[in-house]
Amino acid sequence: MKRFLLCLAPLGLLLCAAGVAIAQEEPDPKLRELLRAVASEADSFDDHYAAQVWLTDMSSRLERQVTDPAERLRILNRVHYEATRWDLPPELVLAVIDVESNFDRYAVSVVGALGLMQVMPFWTAEIGRPNDNLIHIETNVRYGCTILKYYLDMENGDLGPALARYNGSRGQRKYPNKVLDKLRLK
Repeated sequence: MKRFLLCLAPLGLLLCAAGVAIAQEEPDPKLRELLRAVASEADSFDDHYAAQVWLTDMSSRLERQVTDPAERLRILNRVHYEATRWDLPPELVLAVIDVESNFDRYAVSVVGALGLMQVMPFWTAEIGRPNDNLIHIETNVRYGCTILKYYLDMENGDLGPALARYNGSRGQRKYPNKVLDKLRLK
């Protein structure tokens, strides 16, 4: 809903048009290979106590957005696994999901991005896995974390520009600021 309302504003229309243009560009071949390599792989906590503490804390924070406890834990487990795997702070990934989809695994953006992390569906065909379901929590978070890490590396660890790339709003601060605001609350 937030994305829809944003697109109603003149600035929002420009951003949406830019997103469509970006989505139609040739996908980055290095990112395509990276996604292809990880798409087939499927625990990240070394200590059961640490897992319980983190999962309990984060679960209580997400209770309003994800009312089903089983789905909430499924999201949190997958976020922690994929974030840790890519050396990303799990809280950063949660902040991205919060801004992108408000934890709605069925979210579809105005430019066609899908799921929790709003991954563009062209990636499944680009990496030769057209049957991958981006509404599937594990698949979506795997793709999203892979893409986010790739952009973070491209920007030499500079989070603001990496987040702008992730959102397709390179050179703008609005999206990175939203994510960083959410991150401060996580």
